[in-house]
Amino acid sequence: MREEPRIHPYLGILFGVSAVSTASIIIRLSGAPALAIASYRLFFATLILLPFFLLEGSVKELRALSPRGFSVLIGTGVVLAAHFGSWITSLKLTSVASSVILVNVAPIFVAVLSHFYLKERATTRVWLGIVTAFIGATIISLGDVGRGEESLLGDLLAAVGAVMLALYLLAGRRIRQNLGLLAYVMPVYMVSALTLFVSCLSAGVPLMPYSQEEFVIFLALAVVPMIFGHTVYNWALRYVEAPIVAVTLLGEPVGAILLAAFFLREVPGPVVAFGGVLTLLGIYLAAST
Repeated sequence: MREEPRIHPYLGILFGVSAVSTASIIIRLSGAPALAIASYRLFFATLILLPFFLLEGSVKELRALSPRGFSVLIGTGVVLAAHFGSWITSLKLTSVASSVILVNVAPIFVAVLSHFYLKERATTRVWLGIVTAFIGATIISLGDVGRGEESLLGDLLAAVGAVMLALYLLAGRRIRQNLGLLAYVMPVYMVSALTLFVSCLSAGVPLMPYSQEEFVIFLALAVVPMIFGHTVYNWALRYVEAPIVAVTLLGEPVGAILLAAFFLREVPGPVVAFGGVLTLLGIYLAAST
């Protein structure tokens, strides 16, 4: 730990994971296209954080970045946009359980990418976790076969979202060594929002008009899972050790599945449930070394 935080990091993690777990339920309440939901989620999050970003003096930190560092920051925002675009689309096509479990295999991709590109050699336990998670994800997909091609496409998009999330985490691991929290998340969120807006215009997805209820949903996504979830979670993870991080990563899909069962009456079938348990076990094995 570099400094003693005012709030206990474990409390921050619990709060962040609980907030992030609500994302899939809030998204299901919206009738807007997935890209529009993702765009406004990042747009409102950027607007909310902007005053704090300016008061914090984070602009000076960004000015000190090298052109290469700034380019990496922009690229990270584009990757985050791809993550949200693909994952939110998956929620429109497949079950909450399949979507949130598959998108959270990101630590598996982080382990693989770290092994081959960062030369951080994976241990036997990591490879065991990768294989276990892969088997679990395959079982989930097999469980969704009976639900049609749309569900399988949703599973695939959730997996794409996991790859994008892994790239986002790897980039953030390096960038955050030289940047404060707001100096990092603010430009990344802004670039992500702009990328998603451009994607909507290119794909012919309408950005207006939407009802007041829809904008309340967009704002709720920005405040609860984005600000109180992702941002608080990223802050808290700076102070905790790797095994604790691994355990908390399992909290989001578990929380989301429980919320979906309670509010949406969407209970995963036995095949998907079994595959989910294997996948979460694999993530734990790979990430807690």
